[in-house]
Amino acid sequence: MNETAKSPKGVYSGCPGTVNAQVSPRGTLELLSQEEVSRLNGVRDSSVYELFRRCALAVLNCEDVTDDASEVFALYADFSIEIAHRARGIKLILKNAPACAFVDGQILNGVRDHLFAVLRDIVFMSSPPYAPTAAAVSQTNPDSLQVRDTQADSSGTVSNLVFNILRNAALLRPRMPPRLVVCWGGHSIGREEYLYSKAVGYQLGLRGLDICTGCGPGAMKGPMKGATIGHAKQRNREGRYIGITEPGIIAAESPNPIVNNLVILPDIEKRLEAFVRLGHGIIVFPGGVGTLEEILFLLGTLMDTDNADITVPLIFTAGGASRSYFAEIDAFLVSTLGEQVRRFYRIIEDDPVAVAVAMRDGMVAVAANRRATRDAFYYNWLLKIPAEMKRPFAVSHQSMATLQLRHDLPAAELAINLRRAFSGIVAGNVKDSGVSMIREYGPFQLNGDPQILQEMDLLLRGFVAQGRMKLGGKAYNPCYKIAGTEG
Repeated sequence: MNETAKSPKGVYSGCPGTVNAQVSPRGTLELLSQEEVSRLNGVRDSSVYELFRRCALAVLNCEDVTDDASEVFALYADFSIEIAHRARGIKLILKNAPACAFVDGQILNGVRDHLFAVLRDIVFMSSPPYAPTAAAVSQTNPDSLQVRDTQADSSGTVSNLVFNILRNAALLRPRMPPRLVVCWGGHSIGREEYLYSKAVGYQLGLRGLDICTGCGPGAMKGPMKGATIGHAKQRNREGRYIGITEPGIIAAESPNPIVNNLVILPDIEKRLEAFVRLGHGIIVFPGGVGTLEEILFLLGTLMDTDNADITVPLIFTAGGASRSYFAEIDAFLVSTLGEQVRRFYRIIEDDPVAVAVAMRDGMVAVAANRRATRDAFYYNWLLKIPAEMKRPFAVSHQSMATLQLRHDLPAAELAINLRRAFSGIVAGNVKDSGVSMIREYGPFQLNGDPQILQEMDLLLRGFVAQGRMKLGGKAYNPCYKIAGTEG
C-alpha cells in the first residue's frame, strides 16, 4: 500500500509533497540475484547505491521545473530506495519519493517503466565484466559510471559495450527498416520553438518515422509529442519514443512522460555514440551548449575520411523568430572547422513538411547505403568514431584550461576539443559535480587562438541573451571565462 503524500517541498519542484510506497515491476526485470540486490542496496559499495538512488530520484521527479541537479538532490535529500528480495520476485521500497510520480496512491505506469529501466541499466553496467572492481563510480567523474575498457578503443570494446547496453534494453530491432530519427535541441527553449519542434514531430509521425531524443523537456519532448498525434492519425500503435540519457544529466533533464523506451549510458561519450549508431537520421533544433556538443560530436565523426561512404542525413531546422539561429551556428562551424563542414548538413527554415519529406527520403538513402555496405539496419557498426571522441573527458579546471583550441590543428581534432569545451560548460551548468566545482573554485577558463575564442564568446553570449542556458528564465551566472574577453 502507498502512504498518503506529506511534507510539501520548495518552490522549485513541480512535486507538492512526498510519498512512501512499494513498487513491483511490470513484466520486466522481475528477478535479481542476491549479489545484485546487495550491490545496489549499498551493502558492498555505497557509491553504486548512491548512483542508483540519484537516477531513480530523477525519473520520479517527473514534473520538475529546474535543471540544476544539485538543487534536486538537496530538495529530496531524505529520499531513499531499497530493493526487497522476495521469494516470488523483487519490490522497490521508496521513502520520501516525489508525489508527482503517483496518482490516487498508485505510481504512474510510465514512471514505473522508467524506474525499472534505471534499475536494469545500473544492474547491467555495474556487473562484471563492465565494472570489475568495487569502485564502480569514477573518481575523476562522479557523475559517470566507470566501466572496463573506456580509455582505449583499438578493438572496438566501447562500441560493443554501447551495443550490449542497447541490446539489453531491447532497443535493437533486427527486422525493422530504417525509420528512427534522432532529434537534438535545447531543454530551455521558448514556446514558439517548442511548438515548431512539435510540428516537425507531427509530420514525421504522419510518415511513420519514430523519434529518439535526450528524453528531457523542450526540443527533446516536442518532437515526441507531435509524433504521437501523427502516429495516432495513421493508427500506428507501434510508435517508438526512445530516450537516451546518462547519470550526470538525468537529474537536470528528467525523462518526459512520452518516452516509452528509456536507456541510461555510463557517460556522455557513450550516450552520444548510442545516438549516432542507433539512429538513422538526425534533426537538430535550436539549443544551447549541449546541442553544440552533439553537433560537434557528429561532425567530427563524419569528417573522418573513413566515413566517406557512410550515409547519415543531418538537418538543421528552426522556425518563426528563430530562423536565423542556424545561420549563426553555420558561421561558427565554418569559421572554426572550414568551408568543407557544410557538406555534412542541410539547413531548412520554418517548414516542418519539407523537413519531414527530406528525412523520409533520407531513410530510403540510408537503407540503400546499409544494403550496399552490408551494414545492419539496427546498429551502424561501420561508422568510425574517432578514439578521442569516445574517450571520457574528465571535466576539471585544469582540463578545461589546457584544451587546445587552435587553428593549426586538423579540423577533426579541433572538433574534438571544441566538443570537450562545450561538454565542460554543460557540466558546469547542470551536472552536480560540475556545479560543485564552480561553486568552490570559480568559473572554468578557456584559452586558445583569439579568433576561435572570439567566435565562441559571441555564440555563448547569444545563448545567454536568448535564455538558452537555464530553465524558467532564471538569471544565468556563467560557469566559464574566455581568455581575452570580458565577463
